[in-house]
Amino acid sequence: MPLRAVLWDIDDTIFDYASADRIGMQRHFAAEGLPHGYESAEHALARWQELTRLHWGRFAAGHSTFEEQRRDRIRDFLGADMPDAVADDWFARHVAHYEAAWALFPDAVPVLDALADGYRHAVLSNSSIRNQDRKLRVLGVRDRFEAVLCAAELGVAKPAPEAFHAACDALALPPHEVAYIGDEPDIDARGAVAAGLTGIWLDRRGAGGHPELVSVSGLAQLPDLLAGNTRFGAPGTFG
Repeated sequence: MPLRAVLWDIDDTIFDYASADRIGMQRHFAAEGLPHGYESAEHALARWQELTRLHWGRFAAGHSTFEEQRRDRIRDFLGADMPDAVADDWFARHVAHYEAAWALFPDAVPVLDALADGYRHAVLSNSSIRNQDRKLRVLGVRDRFEAVLCAAELGVAKPAPEAFHAACDALALPPHEVAYIGDEPDIDARGAVAAGLTGIWLDRRGAGGHPELVSVSGLAQLPDLLAGNTRFGAPGTFG
């Protein structure tokens, strides 16, 4: 049967998370000073990104709550054992700079427009509803999606099949009628395929190295890919 819905990742797929995170943290350092132990803003930002991956991985594996991973990340980043309220205050000050830098990728709205009539749309994110629902509303695209599902509330994260199946259940569609697109080859595309969906890797940086995955280098390629390969009979790269 043909694909009837597209399930979307948010961060670094339709939302330019990497740029917002970098700009927001640079402004945070400018306002509060470079944390002790870092030689430069670039050094500190690289460590922040490393700790983000580490603690998100712990959260995704069920070893911490959403709030705990954020507080632990801050404690590790600052090298300080601080009360929860102090960590939360630090993060709130950072978030103000981060949110001021929020932006969609230029190809996000055009592709949502192009696919609006032919497919249903929903979101599956390894974050929290509190974060992602608000983000989509601020960016002006929440109304494009029938449902927004997030790991913090589901209790399971991508690439677990249960996360993808929960999103399919929200659409009342079987997995083989749903495509998933995201920027992570393993968590997003390969996880979707393992769950019975059509997985599409958005390789914006041209990293390559996964010829077994269906991939696109930009969202503008997605409408033609979906229209021409509704069953995706073999892995490959469009274009």
